[in-house]
Amino acid sequence: MSNRGDLLRLARQRRGLTQIQAAPLLGLRQTVLSRMENGLIEIADDLLQRASTAFKFPRSFFLQNETVLGPPVSVHPMLRGSAKVSAKDVDMLTAELNIRLFNLRSFLANVDYSKSINVPEFDVEMEESPRAVAKKVRLHWQLTRGPVKNLTRLLERAGVIVGVSDFGGAQISGVMFRPPSAPPIMLYNPKHPADRVRFTLAHELGHLVMHRFPTSSMESEANEFASEFMMPSDEMRQIFRGRKLTVQYLAALKKEWRMSMQSLLMSARNVGAVDDNKSRYLFSEFSKRGWRTREPAELDFPNDEPVVLSDIIKIHLNDLGYTFDELLGMTKLYKEEFESLYGRMDGGDLPTMPRLRIIN
Repeated sequence: MSNRGDLLRLARQRRGLTQIQAAPLLGLRQTVLSRMENGLIEIADDLLQRASTAFKFPRSFFLQNETVLGPPVSVHPMLRGSAKVSAKDVDMLTAELNIRLFNLRSFLANVDYSKSINVPEFDVEMEESPRAVAKKVRLHWQLTRGPVKNLTRLLERAGVIVGVSDFGGAQISGVMFRPPSAPPIMLYNPKHPADRVRFTLAHELGHLVMHRFPTSSMESEANEFASEFMMPSDEMRQIFRGRKLTVQYLAALKKEWRMSMQSLLMSARNVGAVDDNKSRYLFSEFSKRGWRTREPAELDFPNDEPVVLSDIIKIHLNDLGYTFDELLGMTKLYKEEFESLYGRMDGGDLPTMPRLRIIN
């Protein structure tokens, strides 16, 4: 029995529509649509056809036997009234994550994604601090000293499905979704600078490692974790020891550590390498130059793009013999929606990926 009401709501929210906006498109009153979405009124087949047209999903989308999940833990701080992220933004994001989850389960029915390292779980309240947790994760993953060279690939090795999303234009940098009986999903905004993306992914890793339930301190804890994971304090002390901290030196460190100058300055302050007066001066310099929101373009570097999800899809096309239309049928999406989530599939040759195995 398909959960038609929940899927009807999901399709509406994916399109960023309220019930008041959507009801006329379906030829319904808002109160009737509300009762349908809540499972109090049976949804007839003719209504599904109208919903397919109105929301631009195939009719088969509404017949899936899937459980729709609510917002992930890392989205809960957004629900507390961020001026930059609206309730509609959160609804659209949650709908996108559910659709990606439905598709991922279908993809993994044919392809085995074997992680080579595990994501450890820690109760931050039982540890000294999020910094202590970050140090333990680095030790657990046997990371060498110095910068994390490719965080995206590291997360994929740990079984995290990394993807990109513009989040419907919302001011969201990234999100982590931990569904039951499926790998974690982590999305980042590719329109944001790569240094911000790296910090965002480390922040979401902090949620994955430390947070099973939302708390009032989870965002600051994830930031502390990300700072320590990407810029270990013992190494930062050595780097800053005896050095005059200048904008030019922070720019040079950015090229090496691939983290923002502001994050590096915060790290210097955290390890006591710069006093409050000098820190305020440097931050004021960033503000004068317009760097608080966008650091110099000449210091930019490309994002480390995820590869596993696109390779899983290409295996279906290249090795399993699916046509693109059959792939659309599997995902129960139209072409435009599919490509908005996963990009264009050119059907090119697939490199050998030892961590991906076809299930016969």
